[in-house]
Amino acid sequence: MKRVLLFLVTNLAVVLVLSIVASLLGVDQFLTENGLNLGMLLAFAAVIGFGGAFISLLMSKFMAKWSTKARVIKNPSSSTEVWLVDAVAKLASKAGLPMPEVAIYDGAPNAFATGATRSSSLVAVSTGLLQSMTREEVEAVLAHEVAHIANGDMVTLTLIQGVVNTFVIFLSRVVGFLVDSFLRRNDSHSSGPGVGYMVASLICQMVLGVLASIIVAWFSRQREFRADAGAASLLGTPLPMQNALRRLGNLHTEPLPQNMAASGIAGGKEGIKALFATHPPLEQRIAALDRK
Repeated sequence: MKRVLLFLVTNLAVVLVLSIVASLLGVDQFLTENGLNLGMLLAFAAVIGFGGAFISLLMSKFMAKWSTKARVIKNPSSSTEVWLVDAVAKLASKAGLPMPEVAIYDGAPNAFATGATRSSSLVAVSTGLLQSMTREEVEAVLAHEVAHIANGDMVTLTLIQGVVNTFVIFLSRVVGFLVDSFLRRNDSHSSGPGVGYMVASLICQMVLGVLASIIVAWFSRQREFRADAGAASLLGTPLPMQNALRRLGNLHTEPLPQNMAASGIAGGKEGIKALFATHPPLEQRIAALDRK
């Protein structure tokens, strides 16, 4: 419940901040007496679309720590923690990256990487993953997460999210304006947007939002293939990554909180749900590594 509340409060705060920014920039005045100012509408859509995506990116590490209750390892207190920090350090060095923060959290087998930049990243693994995998398999998972950081996947996905957000906002307002103009074509006494504009914009934004989610999910699945390949490159062989994926297929995994679902190693769905999945099926990932 606390996670849901934080998610809602955070999103409301982001919307409020972006609305104020758009107002200060004057780009929220895209509906004029002469019709729709497309240039100003595009600017408004970009402020809201990219602004929300980049604020989420900047908050990603804090939100990940808070929502999973991850504990950053500052002074390793066990042989497992010493090994974990050393393994990440070696992989980061091989990938040419600054040392990420390393954390452990209580939960079912999973792991994730997050952070706004390569120099302020976080790699976290669950206690369930450490308990159910061999060290070679855990190292493969760590290599996968380090590859995400090296590939700049967090920023790339943010840019893609910003682009699709912008077009969803822009097109939904255009459609809303056209529908409203059609409904009021014989009414010469009214001015400003009517109910038709608000209803059509809302419906269109919901429909386009679903299509946008499919696009973003597709890009997310492609980055998982690249991170698997990156792990194979860092380790010098694809076998540990394949073994880790096979192990995941035999374990009970749980999704990460919604705001960071694309960050985990576990995932993948079949059927129509696969269109919205942030991860490809494990079988496809294993098969793709056979071609490396």
